[in-house]
Amino acid sequence: MLGKKLTAEMILEALRDVEDPEVHKSIVEMDMVRDIKISGGHISLQVLLTITGCPLRTVIETQVREALLAIDGVTDVSVHIGTMTDDERQRFAAKIRGVDPSAPASPLLDPQARTAFISVASGKGGVGKSTVTANLAVALAHLGLRVGVMDADIYGFSLPNIFGVGDVKPAIVENVIMPVQTHGIKLVSMQFFVPGNRPVVWRGPMLGKMLRNFFQEVHWGELDVLLLDLPPGTGDVALDVHNLLPGSRELIVTTPQTNAADVAVRAGLMAQQTKHEILGVIENMSYFVCAHCNERAYLFGQGGGERVAQELGVSVLGEIPLGVMGVEQDGGLFAADSLQGQAFARIAVGLAEQFAVAAV
Repeated sequence: MLGKKLTAEMILEALRDVEDPEVHKSIVEMDMVRDIKISGGHISLQVLLTITGCPLRTVIETQVREALLAIDGVTDVSVHIGTMTDDERQRFAAKIRGVDPSAPASPLLDPQARTAFISVASGKGGVGKSTVTANLAVALAHLGLRVGVMDADIYGFSLPNIFGVGDVKPAIVENVIMPVQTHGIKLVSMQFFVPGNRPVVWRGPMLGKMLRNFFQEVHWGELDVLLLDLPPGTGDVALDVHNLLPGSRELIVTTPQTNAADVAVRAGLMAQQTKHEILGVIENMSYFVCAHCNERAYLFGQGGGERVAQELGVSVLGEIPLGVMGVEQDGGLFAADSLQGQAFARIAVGLAEQFAVAAV
């Protein structure tokens, strides 16, 4: 018995489940499918992308081809990739933002948003705060959560290199920035917008403006958790985050040394003074595990994390060992089965339970 005659409507219906990998909306809904031609069992069509040379074009091609070949009667599929005109990009951007073209690209600042904001802070640099942020983000994503990471350390950005995407440039569609997707998370950093390794020479008001742009001009989509990697200390950016996100919580990162613990307490006290809840303390570089005898050696002393926690009235969420037994990958991410990876996994589970968030 012959199958139903193939129609353009059947083709579009089959493609409704294919999403643009960056905006996570149907390519049919976003009007990206054009010029459908049917000749017997052969389907030919065009998919319009926002920019020439889109790095995700292969992903879209593969998904379109697989969706169409699953239709009874389709024997062959030709997918042609095109580029949107300026007018088409404007309409595309308006659909990303919603019905109102002037609405912010991100709903995260909406008071009704269900995203959990977690700021990661430290009193001083060099304690591994950004490495903690990156590995914690990956651990939360492994739980099935939708995770975003904002590199709010405008001067000392490092997260793209930690994730191994330092040379990647995010797509920008009519002033809507698509976060870089890597290791199951969405990432935005000042590094993506600074040529080479040039320093950012800005004063306080400009820093605050850029921070707001990261919220208002980035298409984050729906997130369960957004981690913000704050600059060390108690400067302008930390104040801006506290003012912009009155409902955010904070993690304090320290090392065992006394001097690191002292300044970490100051960062925590600042959060408390601005009425922000401190979730707990993470002690990084806590100990070294000998590969031969499996004994722990506390190279930088002991008690720094516990001291910070006691002074702030919170608990130590975890102790991260030095990266000797675990193999680092992509410049700063630990393998899930390493001692470090297991420690981050335990912290992630505890935070997910504390926020009562679950994978969707």
